[in-house]
Amino acid sequence: MFGLGALGKLLILLGVFIILIGIFLLMGDRIRWLGRLPGDVIVKRKNFTFYFPVATSIIISIILTLVFTFLSRK
Repeated sequence: MFGLGALGKLLILLGVFIILIGIFLLMGDRIRWLGRLPGDVIVKRKNFTFYFPVATSIIISIILTLVFTFLSRK
């Protein structure tokens, strides 16, 4: 199915992807608009807060789709 070379490349790409996610999470506090877009649902009650980032999820999905589409076209 996979040769050792293909498996090695897959592991390297997976590692780079995990590193990029880690950097993104560390820099998340500096990106103020992320998670506070119009379309993100926030319901605050007395002892309860519900947060569902609809618009943020859509934007992240579009960006990841573009990145993976670009990477798959070798």
